[in-house]
Amino acid sequence: MLPQRSQNNSTFRNLVRSQRGFSLVEILVALTLLGIAGTFVAGKIFEQLHEGKVQAAKIQMNQFAERLQEFRRKCGTYPETEQGLEALVTKPTGGRECKNYPPDGFIGGSGMVPQDPWNNYYGYVNEGSKFNIVSYGADLMEGGEDEDKDIWFRPPAGSEQQGDSSEGAEF
Repeated sequence: MLPQRSQNNSTFRNLVRSQRGFSLVEILVALTLLGIAGTFVAGKIFEQLHEGKVQAAKIQMNQFAERLQEFRRKCGTYPETEQGLEALVTKPTGGRECKNYPPDGFIGGSGMVPQDPWNNYYGYVNEGSKFNIVSYGADLMEGGEDEDKDIWFRPPAGSEQQGDSSEGAEF
């Protein structure tokens, strides 16, 4: 029976050696690689998130442009700069009167002008026969880069925004 006990001890030692686990160096290398990969993936995710916000702002601006075209058709002019995009949800009281203003405004729903993807209000400038819409980005300040970069909606050159579509608008 002694030889068998010795054989069991040898098997037990081999089993213990095979279950020791990873060394500290192996664990540190694995954590470093995971950190590098995580940084890369997180960067790409934030980049895609930013691009999605920019696209959402452009889509909203196009929708505002369509509503502003409708405002002009029904009211004869674009809202004044001071009235802003608010004129699309609430009938303006100052300036030229709009006799054909729809009861629910030009933007149905909550009665509020939607904010940009950074939860800021869009800017609006009436230039007579055309208008500009702007989102100042995440920092709400003029100028900037990356996520703080301004996004402008400008009419196509020479169009004077007479058409029903904002295709060709410059951003």
